[in-house]
Amino acid sequence: MSRVVRGALIQAKLSEPGNSPIAAIKESMIDKHVDMLVQAAEQGAQVVCLQELFYGPYFCCEQDAKWYELTEPVPGGPTTKRFQELAKKHQIVLVLPVYEEDLPGVYYNTAAVIDADGSYLGKFRKMHIPHCAPGFWEKFYFRPGNLGYPVFETRIGKVGVYICYDRHFPEGARCLGLNGAEIVFNPSATVAGLSEYLWSIEQPAHAVANQYFVGAINRPGIEEPWRMGEFYGQSYFCDPRGKMLAVASRDQDEIVLADMDLDLIREVRNTWQFFRDRRPESYGEMIQL
Repeated sequence: MSRVVRGALIQAKLSEPGNSPIAAIKESMIDKHVDMLVQAAEQGAQVVCLQELFYGPYFCCEQDAKWYELTEPVPGGPTTKRFQELAKKHQIVLVLPVYEEDLPGVYYNTAAVIDADGSYLGKFRKMHIPHCAPGFWEKFYFRPGNLGYPVFETRIGKVGVYICYDRHFPEGARCLGLNGAEIVFNPSATVAGLSEYLWSIEQPAHAVANQYFVGAINRPGIEEPWRMGEFYGQSYFCDPRGKMLAVASRDQDEIVLADMDLDLIREVRNTWQFFRDRRPESYGEMIQL
């Protein structure tokens, strides 16, 4: 009997300009995502992932301490609690990107993983933090993650998380596979003219190399007042062979749905024995360079 799981990715435009009051932006984006989450559940989604920093703009295009107001504890913060209730009500597994406060002044780009009974399973903290022009000043806001590459045993299967810039580093993607991930989600915020040519290459390559499903999310639209570039959407699911299962539009709010047969992982791994044929004892040089 096949293990078919219906996944959903939610990409959504900023609903208030970035120079609006921060509380108003946060409230409007949470309300939008709650509505879209309910729609996804009504369409049969069993696991849902939201976009990076989902309840705000991509504020890293400037360096301003006012955005620290968006931080919350994880777990225990109001957004995590609210979405735990929604996950339980709709019986969905949820990957919830949150701007986390660990201690005053110590902040992480984090994704909480919530099971279908509403229980908090743990979190992933973004490991690789960019800091470069134009407009990706993330080290002003985020400390590099320190929790490694955990995989979470959920009702629908084993879920791993990578966040945005992490996707450029194959080492962590491999760790997620070796840790047992069956579906890896990558919530992102990335703009045209910089990474778009990589968007449909890197993560299908991770899926092939590590033989799991990938759900990649990117927000759409141009965010005011910065206009740093077009967030080009095109969220997608791909399978362990790198085949695209569903792809979103470029510039619209959208729920991307795909049915993933997790038994395909065993079939692919029995054909391509990458994990069997690894030579980890020969890779020590990597960490010396």
